[in-house]
Amino acid sequence: MNLGKTVFAQLIKFLPIYEFRQCIQRYRGTYKVQTFSCWDQFLCMAFAQLTYRESLRDIEVCLRARQEKLYHMGIRSPISRSTLAYTNENREWRIYADFAQVLIQEARTLYAHDNFGVELEQTAYALDSTTIDLCLSLFPWAQFRKRKGAVKLHTLLDLRGNIPTLAIITHGKIHDVNILDELPLEAGAIYILDRGYLDFGRLYAIHCSLAFFVTRAKINFDFQRLYSLPVDKTTGVQSDQIITLQGFYAQKDYPEKLRRIRYFDVQNNKRLVFITNNFTLPALVIAELYRCRWQIELFFKWIKQHLRIKAFYGTSENAVKTQIWIAISVYVLVAIIKKRMKIDRSLYTILQILSVSLFEKTDLYQLVTNFKYKTPTAEHSNQLNLFT
Repeated sequence: MNLGKTVFAQLIKFLPIYEFRQCIQRYRGTYKVQTFSCWDQFLCMAFAQLTYRESLRDIEVCLRARQEKLYHMGIRSPISRSTLAYTNENREWRIYADFAQVLIQEARTLYAHDNFGVELEQTAYALDSTTIDLCLSLFPWAQFRKRKGAVKLHTLLDLRGNIPTLAIITHGKIHDVNILDELPLEAGAIYILDRGYLDFGRLYAIHCSLAFFVTRAKINFDFQRLYSLPVDKTTGVQSDQIITLQGFYAQKDYPEKLRRIRYFDVQNNKRLVFITNNFTLPALVIAELYRCRWQIELFFKWIKQHLRIKAFYGTSENAVKTQIWIAISVYVLVAIIKKRMKIDRSLYTILQILSVSLFEKTDLYQLVTNFKYKTPTAEHSNQLNLFT
């Protein structure tokens, strides 16, 4: 007797199917598709992410072992590793990239008022990239070095909720600073960048878009001090200066004034120099903002450890991008479920619980919160009482 829904079926109820169909229509995802739909492909790949499947054969064996439950989980087509391999290689990856953006917008709305450690009204973003090593003989399109292949995942992370608002996948030879040209700039937002993004021409484009940036200065940074602002050195801030750039090309790229802040990190015994075009926030807040940039490093570490983005089920560029975007969708989906159901557990804990219980017919909230209650059973009116 079928009582209740499987955990996997409860998870996909949080996915906006109408928006997914719009993404399919946008890229003609139904063209010459007879059986294995884009929705079936997404669910199979999401299942692989949630349960840490190692290969296409692994996905096929696990799903075929529970064939009787696949229909109720939303998977309508027979599962075959050859079909999965073909769809991952040929089905347009932008379908899943656009659908991930739909989930990202929903998650950002849910986490819009969360605190990330700094009391700030503006939106703060951290921009960085991570390198995923690949075998060059299997992935010849992923050029990186002479005998080594790799792809880079460039990510713009909203610090409220650690939601990846933008992800660009390139081969390993693309320098990080080039991503600033593709960055959609939001007026009033603060972009926290590492020293690898220090390009004054591109930083001036951020300034002209009425946005702010916070980055670190390089050792050979040449400038002229105009005047200094008073600071409280007990907070770690050593100086707060208004400067202009020296050098013909530097002044040409960035003709406006800049703010230079020297900060001593007591915990790590390091002296840090920050550059920003924000002249209103206190110097200590600027230093704390850059400290929050570490959240994107934790995000990269998290998805590499707990999602399948280091080993791929296909070798083509389309298959790799499809797998990465579905992995991001799964991450954002778990974040949405955590917020909507008000679960006071980490994403890691929720993901670990889900990985071993997708086929169970247990209430999702009860499963992830360990809330113990008994499902009431219906009494049959024609059942006689043994004791009166």
